[in-house]
Amino acid sequence: MSAVVVPPSATLREQVRQSARNLPGTYRMIGEDGEVLYVGKSKAIRTRLLSYFRAREGEKAYRLVREASRVEFDYEPNEFAALLRELRLIKRYRPRYNVRYRRDALYSFLKLTSDGAPRLFVVRQVADDAATYFGPFRGGRRIADGVRELNDALGLRDCAQSVPIHYADQGELFPIERTPRCHRFELSLCAGPCAGGCTRAEYARLVELARAFLDGIGNEPIRRIEERMRAAVERWDFEHAAALRDRLMRLEMLREEFGRLREALENLTFRYVLPGVNGDDRLYLVRRGTVRAEMPYPRSRKERQRADRIAREILEAPEPRGTMVSTRKVEEILLLAHWFRTRPEELSRTAPLDGPTPPARRRAIKGLSARSRAAEGGMCVAPTPALTLP
Repeated sequence: MSAVVVPPSATLREQVRQSARNLPGTYRMIGEDGEVLYVGKSKAIRTRLLSYFRAREGEKAYRLVREASRVEFDYEPNEFAALLRELRLIKRYRPRYNVRYRRDALYSFLKLTSDGAPRLFVVRQVADDAATYFGPFRGGRRIADGVRELNDALGLRDCAQSVPIHYADQGELFPIERTPRCHRFELSLCAGPCAGGCTRAEYARLVELARAFLDGIGNEPIRRIEERMRAAVERWDFEHAAALRDRLMRLEMLREEFGRLREALENLTFRYVLPGVNGDDRLYLVRRGTVRAEMPYPRSRKERQRADRIAREILEAPEPRGTMVSTRKVEEILLLAHWFRTRPEELSRTAPLDGPTPPARRRAIKGLSARSRAAEGGMCVAPTPALTLP
């Protein structure tokens, strides 16, 4: 009598049926060699995992359950916690069956390089390098048009990184007359660091003017274009003045985009309270779109004092200027922005980060209206529009 061979996927399915529960959490599909093949999350772990075994041949889920030798899962107190955990596990293991969040492709970033003559340009992804990043933004083409005008107004180079740089104060054994690598220097649109058109300090000054403009504390590019436009009108060169007006409009659009982004990042700063499974309620301390601390909802005076102290430390910690973002935090900023944009009702569970933590009350945790909470002395936050990144 021959033995019945049970397919690995059937064994795996039986393990899931016996051990998994319908609670929020994350799961990991693991291969025979211990490789994490896939990381996922769900509001109901058991139902989600069992759905993999109904996949048809040719589907990713079908291939995945046949390559996996085991499934590991961890429960979380709520869906938000599962979403954060999923993101962190994906960044940790980089599973080959996972793909980047589709929403990431909707955004672009402004990159300021850190080489000898920094360049400013638009990119789709943030790299783990020493550059400075501003963003995220929607609409890469509009941002690229504004950045081009910013580069032209201040004279920042836009050539390839491989172009050699020769500043005017760069010592050379034998003086050589260098010619610009492009026409922008001849048109007074570039300071010409490749051809000795400026000193290192002069170029660094231009870069700082660009930073100040992007941070909303400087207006030099706008001033320069307006000055040139007035000069063109005075000499009756109205065609050139009209072209400068169009360039000015693109610069002002860029300034407005950065203003909206600064406001969006600052709006993503609050205390966020969520009810959890089996009373495991949670308090999240969020600043500029990233969760800086997470803890069980404080129910005693001592626990509230501790939460208030941590919140003060988070607010007092140094932060990137204006619209600068940490390369390690971009995915989390996008995640939180997407969470609150698609669930605007969750804003009723938020409170100012610099305010006191209220006593634990199930009514407050479930999300009372701002008006009723203010009347009762509980958590209070001014009505906030849905958080949307530019």
